[in-house]
Amino acid sequence: MQSTPSIHPHPSGGTAGRTDLGRRLAARRETLGLTREELGHRCGVDGNYIAYLEEHAASPSIGTLVRVADVLGVTVDDLTGANAGRVAGRSTARRDTALVPLDEEECRALLGTHGVGRIAVFTPEGPAVLPVNYLVAGADIAFRTAAEAVAARAAGTEAAFEIDNIDDVTAGGWSVLAVGELRAVTASEEIRHLAATARSQPWAGGPRSHWMKITPARLTGRRVTHGS
Repeated sequence: MQSTPSIHPHPSGGTAGRTDLGRRLAARRETLGLTREELGHRCGVDGNYIAYLEEHAASPSIGTLVRVADVLGVTVDDLTGANAGRVAGRSTARRDTALVPLDEEECRALLGTHGVGRIAVFTPEGPAVLPVNYLVAGADIAFRTAAEAVAARAAGTEAAFEIDNIDDVTAGGWSVLAVGELRAVTASEEIRHLAATARSQPWAGGPRSHWMKITPARLTGRRVTHGS
């Protein structure tokens, strides 16, 4: 296990107040349902150091950032905000690239690392792809929408759900695709469970309390890898 980094004030003297790094770290950790102690244990650092990173201006080593980002299922650039204003996918492809399939177990594990995905449905006007906040509930992928929204009107039809991760630094990434019947959640007990499990409200705002779900009949994924 890695030794716990020493906690020192930032050279600027600013140790009071959360930085963008701290906010991103805390938000991602809470989305995954991890305590500071759990995240610290998985990263090989003390939970108090995670608390320090979240609450103070700090300059963690690149090694610490890499371990934390890996456990959180994001890139270092995601964590630090280095790619916040950059269009993804414009880095140059590497020559040693291969596209490899992901097995179902890895696909399910990756689904649990994200909170926003895209639902694709057919409408009378043609196909539509919509971003949604989602959660994984057992074998289902569930999300909230408005009762009159496009996704709600597509209940009973085949739909696709997709998440991905793009890393411009390595010119790599992965994607997971779930295909199955889109259904409305109508059982009151299931609705209460989903509402209690959700850790945030839909980003789109408004009255979005209509729960929908997909039970994947087909779950596939691919990852861009590079030779050593």
